[in-house]
Order: sequence, then structure tokens, then C-alpha cells
Amino acid sequence: MSDYRGRFAPSPTGPLHFGSLVTALGSWLLARQAGGQWWVRVEDIDPPREVAGAAQDQLRTLQAFGLHPDAPPVFQSARHALYEAALQDLLARDLAFECHCSRSDLAEHAGIHHGCVPGRRRPDPSVRLRVASDAVVEFEDGLQGPQHQDVHLGVGDFVLRRTDGLWAYQLAVVVDDAQQGISHVVRGADLLDSTPRQILLQRALGLPTPNYLHLALVTDVHGHKLSKSHAALPVDAEEPMPALHLAWKALGQAPLMPQHMTERQSFLAQAAVTFDPTRLPVQLQHDFAATHNGPLRTAV
Repeated sequence: MSDYRGRFAPSPTGPLHFGSLVTALGSWLLARQAGGQWWVRVEDIDPPREVAGAAQDQLRTLQAFGLHPDAPPVFQSARHALYEAALQDLLARDLAFECHCSRSDLAEHAGIHHGCVPGRRRPDPSVRLRVASDAVVEFEDGLQGPQHQDVHLGVGDFVLRRTDGLWAYQLAVVVDDAQQGISHVVRGADLLDSTPRQILLQRALGLPTPNYLHLALVTDVHGHKLSKSHAALPVDAEEPMPALHLAWKALGQAPLMPQHMTERQSFLAQAAVTFDPTRLPVQLQHDFAATHNGPLRTAV
């Protein structure tokens, strides 16, 4: 067993769709190739966006596709004390602050916060990370290559706890990845832009920075992210093979031998052996969204 520990972290906003399956399979394959572990974390800290029963449905779907985590799934909703401790640490060291600004206050600055409106008070302030004027982050993404972001100029002081009291994604994901010992974060390229913020937060909290790899997004024919598209049909847990084969194709891999095409465990065993990370596409050129529940011949 290597020191590699990856994770798949779905949000329970609906059934598992094909784009999420591609991310799950890609992260699982990279962990298996490295001889490491693959964990699952349910990111359920935004109740207004959650769909009742979606978390358990997603976990059952992963099981049906043969993607079994190496530890019991963790739910962010049970980890509030960890986030609170991190937040209080940042506040105590003046690395975070209460912000009384409204969205309308920030509108003239394109929503970027560089300083609070003098004298403004509200009963439900957010808490933001104090981003220094020289906060420029550079890192090497495992697939997308060198990344550079001026966080101060492009993002500004970003939210750690929202005005409604809910935790911001940036804080929760940083605390969880460190507390769980995640060494490799494999996720969709829509989160590439968030990574510099997370690296800044890791530095502020004295936490290690994992390796990052952002997979190409699956989009519909109009280029919309699948989770926001009408094409985001749930994958069929009763017939997993068509979607598995299409996800394998979306990851840029060569077709498997016929004897591995029709049985889930045979497919996954062979996929783990033959997976080639150098074939991962930086960007997908083909619309995979509409065919993942079709007959097996459409997926190979």
C-alpha cells in the first residue's frame, strides 16, 4: 500500500449523473494505479441545495458500479466542530475577519472584496479570509499544467462562513482534505479556479497542500457543465456497463478486450491494470452526455 490517498466528494443535489461518474472512475483509477486508497466524502453542508435521499442514492449507485471506497463514507454535516475550530484559529490570528458588506456593496467592484464599507453593520456578518495584496499562487496541476492566479486582484477576500451561518466550500474542503490525509485531489476542471484559494487557506492554517489533478469536464452539446444541463440524466445503476464504457472512453482510454466488456468486475479489474494517465484529455471534444444510458454498442 502506497501513501497515495484520493477521494471522490459528491454533493447530494440529485442522482449521480454521467459527469460525476467520469470523475469518480478517474479518481478511482488513479488511486488504484498508485496502489493507494480511494475514499468517499459526501459534501452535504448546503441544505438549501440538497435533495432528500440523494446522498444515499449516490452511495448506492457507486456500489452498483463497483466503485467501493476503502473506508466508510464521511459526511461533512457531521464535521461542523472541525470547521469551527479552524475558523476560530484564523480569527484569533487576525487572518480572517467579520464582514458586514452586502452583495450590493460589492457590485461596483465586480463582487471582489478588498475592504469593508466603513461603519456598515449587519446582524448576520459573513467571515472572510484576509487576502494580502501580494497573494499570487502558482502550482502545477497534474493534467492542466502550470497555473497562476493573483488571488488578491481576481478574487479578493473570500468567504469562509456565509451570512446564513453555513460553511463555505473553500473552508470545509481544505479542513477535510487535511484531516483525512488526502494526498491527491482528483476532480473536475470546473474547480481548477478554486484551487489557489484553497492553497492560500492551507498556508494560513499550516496544512499540507495535496497534489491536484483536474479532469476535463463532461458538457452537453451547448458546452454547459453537465450538472447544470437538461442532458444530466442519472446513470443507470441497474445496467452499469454502458455508462462505465463511455466513462472509460471519456477518460481517453483505449477500448478494452471483448472479454472485459460485459461484466462489471472484469471490466474494473482490467481497467485498473491498463489505465494510462498520459491518455487523459485536457479537454473533451465530444458530447458524451446524451448516450451514456444507451445500448452497450454506443459506448465502445
